[in-house]
Amino acid sequence: MAIFLLLALVAVVLGIIGATAGGLGYLLIIGIVVLVADVAVAAVRLTRRARRRPLR
Repeated sequence: MAIFLLLALVAVVLGIIGATAGGLGYLLIIGIVVLVADVAVAAVRLTRRARRRPLR
């Protein structure tokens, strides 16, 4: 969970810097890619964890 939050924070910071600083639009794109990858990994981990629980 800590890695998810850290990557989300990095993505937000990169997005803010990329959006506000002139000529650093690539940081905005990198921030978006990091955020999408982070959410995808978290979703995969959540679905795998949910499948392992036995039905009662």
